[in-house]
Amino acid sequence: MARGENIRQRKDGRWEGRFRKVRKDGKKVQGSVYGSSYREVKNKLIQIKAEQILMSEHLAESGVSCMARTSETYAAIAEEWLLSVIPTLKPATISKYRSTLEHLLLPRFGQRKVITITRSEVLIFKNELLSKGGRTGRGYTPKSVCGILSVFKNSMDYARHVLNLPVIPLDGISIKQTYVRPRVLSVNEYRTLLDYLLTDITPIKLGVLLSLMAGLRIGEICALTWADISFADKCIHISKTMQRIQQPKGSIPRTKVIIDTPKSLCSSREIPITEELLPLLTQFRQPDACFLLTGDADSFMEPRCLENHFNAMIRNCSIEGVTMHTCRHSFATRCVELGFDVKTLSEILGHASVSITMNRYMHPSMDLKRENMSKLSSLFRT
Repeated sequence: MARGENIRQRKDGRWEGRFRKVRKDGKKVQGSVYGSSYREVKNKLIQIKAEQILMSEHLAESGVSCMARTSETYAAIAEEWLLSVIPTLKPATISKYRSTLEHLLLPRFGQRKVITITRSEVLIFKNELLSKGGRTGRGYTPKSVCGILSVFKNSMDYARHVLNLPVIPLDGISIKQTYVRPRVLSVNEYRTLLDYLLTDITPIKLGVLLSLMAGLRIGEICALTWADISFADKCIHISKTMQRIQQPKGSIPRTKVIIDTPKSLCSSREIPITEELLPLLTQFRQPDACFLLTGDADSFMEPRCLENHFNAMIRNCSIEGVTMHTCRHSFATRCVELGFDVKTLSEILGHASVSITMNRYMHPSMDLKRENMSKLSSLFRT
C-alpha cells in the first residue's frame, strides 16, 4: 500500500518515488527513484528536491551574468580550473590531477553540462569506484577514491565560487577509511637485511642502508648527490626527490623522470650521520655532482629501478611481503623501541607534525608491548 503522495510500492516489492525533472533539451518529464523501503525513497526525494531548490536559488542569484556559461561542459570547466591552479602546484601534482581527469572524470562527466550533474550521480560514481574501479576491476582503495573526488570537488567548486555557476555543492560526501597496518620488519628480519647489506656493500646497498638506518624515502635516495652529504658536519641534507610522472595525453614519451623539491617544507631536512654510516659513506665518496647510487653526474637510478634491486635483495634474505618503503617504517619502529624522542624522530622523518609520526609510522613490537604491560605488575605487589 502506497504511503505518500508520490510514493508507491511496486508489485516486485520495491518502493518507487516520482518527481518532476528537466531534461537536457529543457523538456519537463517524470523522474523516478527506487529503494527497498518507504523511508529510503522518501529521503532520496527530499535530497532531490533540496538540489532543485538550491539550483533555482543559484540561478536567481547569478542572474544574466552567468547564464551565458550555463551550457558549459564539465570538460571545459575542468580544463579552465586546472590551468588556474597550475602555477601553484608541483609537476607531480599537476600530472596526478591531469591523469585523474583524463582517465576517470572526463570519460564519465566530460560532455555533460556542468549545471546538470547531480549529487546522486556523484554518489553512484563514488560507489562504482570503490566496488569495481581500477585495472583489476576490484575497486580503488578508499584513499585513492578520496583523491579522485577531491579533484572533482575542487573543479566543481571553481565553477560554483569563481564562475558563479549554479552547480551542486559536493561537501559532505565522505568515505570510510580502512586502516591497514603497514608491514614492518621484525627484529630478526631487520638484522638479517642489515647483515646482507653490509656484506660486500655496493653503492646500491648503501642507498638501501640509508633507508633502513636513516629513514630516507626512495625518491630522496635516488636524487641524493655527494654534495648533499657533509662530512665536516656529519649530516645528510635532504633538499630534493626523484619520481617518474605521466605526461599529458598524446605526449611521447608517455612518462618522464623529474627531480624536484620535496613534497613539503618539512621534508627538507638535515639528518645526522651515525658513526657506523660515516666510514661506509667515506668508502664510496665521489665528486659533489655525482649521484650516490651511480657515482656518475650524468646518469641516475630512478625509483622503480632501485625497487627492483631491493626486491632481489629481500629474495636473497628470504623475506616476503615488503617494499622499499618498509625500510622507512621499520626504521621508525626501531627508533621508538630504542626510546627516541618523538619530536626528534618526526623531524628526522620529515613530517609536518608529530601526530603523523605517531599515527602512521610508530608500530611498537609485541615485545615492547609486553615490556610496557609488565609495568602494571607493580600494582599487584604488596
